[in-house]
Amino acid sequence: MYKKRNSNVIKLRIPRSREEWLKDRIKGIGGSDAGAVLGLNPWKSAYTLWCEKTGKIANDVDNEAMRQGRDLEEYVAYRFAEETGKKVRKSNFSYQRKDYPFMLANVDRVVVGENAILECKTASALTRIQYKKGEIPDNYYAQCIHYMATTGVDRVYIAILVLGIGFYWYVVERDEEAINALISAEKTFWDYVVNDEEPPIDGSESTSNTLQKRYPEGYGAIDLFGREDLIALIKNLEKSKKSIEKQMDKLKNELKKELGNHEFGQTDKYKVSWKNAKQNRIDAEQLKKKYPDIYSECQKEISFRKFEIKEEDYEQ
Repeated sequence: MYKKRNSNVIKLRIPRSREEWLKDRIKGIGGSDAGAVLGLNPWKSAYTLWCEKTGKIANDVDNEAMRQGRDLEEYVAYRFAEETGKKVRKSNFSYQRKDYPFMLANVDRVVVGENAILECKTASALTRIQYKKGEIPDNYYAQCIHYMATTGVDRVYIAILVLGIGFYWYVVERDEEAINALISAEKTFWDYVVNDEEPPIDGSESTSNTLQKRYPEGYGAIDLFGREDLIALIKNLEKSKKSIEKQMDKLKNELKKELGNHEFGQTDKYKVSWKNAKQNRIDAEQLKKKYPDIYSECQKEISFRKFEIKEEDYEQ
C-alpha cells in the first residue's frame, strides 16, 4: 500500500545551502509552513506566509533559536536513536508530490527499515507545552501531517530536546482524514499565492507586524466611505472592551478586598493569589536629569505607523 503512495512522490536534489533552501521555499509549501496555513502557528499567520510566498515581504530572518535548532539537529537524532534503538540516516533528497507539486518536504532523517521519517526539534526551557504529559504543539502536529501527505510515509517520529529540561519523543501515525483536510487547506492557500489574491486576514500580532513591514510609510488619503460599517464596528467593540475591563477590575477588587492581608485564597476549583512582589525599573526622568549624556546615547528612534480612529464632525 505504501509503495503506491510513495510512487506519487518526486525526489529532488537536496538544497546545497541555506540560501538555496530559502529560495526553494518560495516555490511551494513546506512542512514548517503547514501550521501557518492552518492558523496553528503562534508566530506566523497565513497572511504573513502569503506575503512571503508572493514576495511582498522578505523571508530571510534568522535568529539564535533557529541556529541552535540546526546545530543541535545531529544531537537530537543521536538521542532518538539511543532512546529507541532505531537507526536513522540523512536523506539525500527533498520531496515533492506529483499531483500537488506545491507540496514540498525537506525531512531531517529517514528511519531505516520503516516507511517513516524523524523530525528533530529544539525547544526553549521557557516553553509552556507539557511534553511530559504527551503534549506537542499544534504546529508540530501539522508539520508531521504535511510530511506524511507529501512523502507517503506511514508515520512520523518527532524528537524534541527542551534545553536544560529533558528529551522527549513521540510518534504520529498516518491519518488519512487529517491528511485530506490538510491538502484541501494547502490547495486553497496556494491558489491565493498563484492568483496573487490576498487570503482572509486575522487579528494576530504576526499579521499586524507584516502589515507594518509591507506598508512602512503612509502618504496622502483615500476614500473609506464604503467601510463605515467596519469602522463603526471597531468603535463599538472598543467601547465594549472598556466596559468589560471596568467590570473585570471591579470584580478583581472585590476579591482583593476578600483576601485582605492574605496572599492566597482557594475554592474547590480555583486558587487566587495577590502576592507581594518587587521589580526594578529604570526611572527615565532621574536618568535624564543626572546623566543626560548617557540618557541621550541610550535613546533609540523607532519608526512605526500609529493606527487611530477619530470621529469627525463634517457638518457646517
